[in-house]
Amino acid sequence: VQLQASGGGSVQAGASLRLSCAASGSTFSPYFMGWFRQAPGNGREFVATINWNGGGTEYASSVRGRFIVSRDSAKNTVYLQMNSLKPEDTAVYSCAAARLGWARSDPSKYDYWGQGTQVTVSS
Repeated sequence: VQLQASGGGSVQAGASLRLSCAASGSTFSPYFMGWFRQAPGNGREFVATINWNGGGTEYASSVRGRFIVSRDSAKNTVYLQMNSLKPEDTAVYSCAAARLGWARSDPSKYDYWGQGTQVTVSS
């Protein structure tokens, strides 16, 4: 399974961006698809995840109400709509796929990772 993230960029505070993560490879049927981010000097941080089949979602408290995670099963693609962006959202954003249901917000339990895409928010 290969994951390809795209959609990052540099924006002003208050703007919106939509990240995409397209999966390819062998039969793709993850349990969760997650988004994580890492800012310079910080560890990897959970952002959001979606149950691939049921569609249930979870969000980090720092992004809840501003970010929306969704998926298009037909395209094997997961999205992260980011609204009302803040400078503290600046980070490299990565998507990941987990085969098992215990993954949820724990990055160590995700099996496949895409390369990151940079999001920079200026004030």
